Amino acid sequence: MDHGFPAVVSPPEIYGSEVLTWVLVGLLLYWVAVLSLRNGGYLPDYIGTQGPILTFHTKRGRALLDRLAQPKRFWRAWSNLGVGIAIVVMVSMFVFLIRAAMVTLSSPQVSSSAVRQPRNVLVIPGVNDFLPLAATPGIVFGLLVGLVVHEGGHGLLCRVEDIDIDSMGVAMLAILPVGAFVEPDQESSKAASRGGQTRMFAAGVTNNFAITILAFALLFGPVAGSIAIAPGAAVGGVADSSPAADAGIEPNDRITAINGTAVESNGDLANRLEATNGEQVRVELNGEETVPVDRALLVTAATDDGPTGLSAGDKVRAVDGQSVATERGFTDAVGDNERVTLTIEPENSGERTEREVTIGAAVSIVDDEPLESQTGPTDETFVITHFDGERVHDYGSLAGLLEDTEPGQEVTVEGYFGDERGTYTVTLDEHPRTDSGFLGIQPQPGTSGISMSDIGVQLYPAGEYLGLLGGDSETRFGPVADTFLGKIGVALLLPVIGVSGVLPFNFAGFTGGIQNFYEVQGALGAFGDGGIFLLANLLFWTGWINVQLGFFNCIPAFPLDGGHILRTSTEAIVSRLPINATRGMVRVVTTTIGVTMLVSFLMLLFGPQLLAG
Repeated sequence: MDHGFPAVVSPPEIYGSEVLTWVLVGLLLYWVAVLSLRNGGYLPDYIGTQGPILTFHTKRGRALLDRLAQPKRFWRAWSNLGVGIAIVVMVSMFVFLIRAAMVTLSSPQVSSSAVRQPRNVLVIPGVNDFLPLAATPGIVFGLLVGLVVHEGGHGLLCRVEDIDIDSMGVAMLAILPVGAFVEPDQESSKAASRGGQTRMFAAGVTNNFAITILAFALLFGPVAGSIAIAPGAAVGGVADSSPAADAGIEPNDRITAINGTAVESNGDLANRLEATNGEQVRVELNGEETVPVDRALLVTAATDDGPTGLSAGDKVRAVDGQSVATERGFTDAVGDNERVTLTIEPENSGERTEREVTIGAAVSIVDDEPLESQTGPTDETFVITHFDGERVHDYGSLAGLLEDTEPGQEVTVEGYFGDERGTYTVTLDEHPRTDSGFLGIQPQPGTSGISMSDIGVQLYPAGEYLGLLGGDSETRFGPVADTFLGKIGVALLLPVIGVSGVLPFNFAGFTGGIQNFYEVQGALGAFGDGGIFLLANLLFWTGWINVQLGFFNCIPAFPLDGGHILRTSTEAIVSRLPINATRGMVRVVTTTIGVTMLVSFLMLLFGPQLLAG
């Protein structure tokens, strides 16, 4: 019963613009306090200010760095590896930002998704829409580890390359660590070779990537292996005014039985509901309490201006006069009929209306593709009722039939544009991603562009997420998630993956109540549920933050490490050219690339809003 809900009953947390406003007010007051202390001379010498940011300087630790730097050949080899990785990442980041900016400018309506909202660039829980406040401890820990190993790498390579260090320290915005730094002595830094300088600048990102690999290796291995899925169907969301909401079912509950029959998993819930007759069922929650739920067929998601005219929150009471309260009852009542009369109870209305609709798979027809060559260009929704002679009730059944086709196969497609029925013979093309045939359509959800549920819960894919993190569970990502690097790539997307529609929820660690969907097993079970979930959260965010720091610092623009590596690399290349190389030539190259990166980044963030304005 996995459906996309337009609105769910959620725990009372404040996100987005409201939190951002209070954060900005707090920062302003904090900045005023910092300025007052600085102007009054109350700050000690080891504390500096850069706007609202306090920098804490120290000379302690240099002796430790000297001892750690003794195997210089090892550290130089390690950093040379990092230089190669950094250059590859730098080129990739340059190409990625430019292409992303071009896509944003060419398709601003597509690019203005929530992921690209300026506040969602900030890794601040509660302000960023995808990072709940419950993730704060893991994010802060990961950030601290990232800053320490990054700047520690710079400091260590300074001593390896005999570059003196004036001071080291951290930068704080109130109580939040926002940076760390190592201040090399300018004279000894200039005296170092270009290779030595390049290795020093690359050391930080090298360490970040190494920590990423270590954290995810531990998470994907013993830690995820000690976590299992708890029995029951995981409730991730509850639709407003739904039977489940009326019965008091809440997000993070587990449905463990229906009418006394155990529910073992998410998939099992649909089977139990379909096997149960009657308009009321008894639902056991968390293996503890049982509540009665009066079933009603609720529209949980609907395409805007869809072919049925229904909206989320509407209830389907009857099909051709036959009362229905379940998805199975709806399908049985429709049968082979292509057009039926639905009795609808609109949201928050006791009145009922009737509407004649087409039942099938609602799709948009893609230009210049096989189906469009037969129907002609159109922006109207097409509801497919038969595919190659098989009755189609929803897009899921159509997708299953399409998977069994081959490129070049000739098929018959029957359906409706509005009230007009058409039959088309189509030769399928090659699918761009699979071996099956390609019809050339964009799907709309569920049945005729609507998704329905007879109790109104949206299930959280607990097993899917655990499988993606290395646990013993199946995933839909196939070979991509079977490799270590593939798992890292998917893990980086988990905090925003719900936006793509591939999975219904974002994943921000084992926080916010979803621990109820899991249980601890194996040898690490001695640490208890709280200890294992805490460790998993710390490892997830440490890996996530460190790879972000590594990629960000590889952007070839000053004052980032990528900008310094670009400068030293450009100097090395220009010095070998048969021309009279000057510092100005190097500056032109680095400035041009840096400005291009900055403009691309700003267009990525603000381009949609500027074009829309």
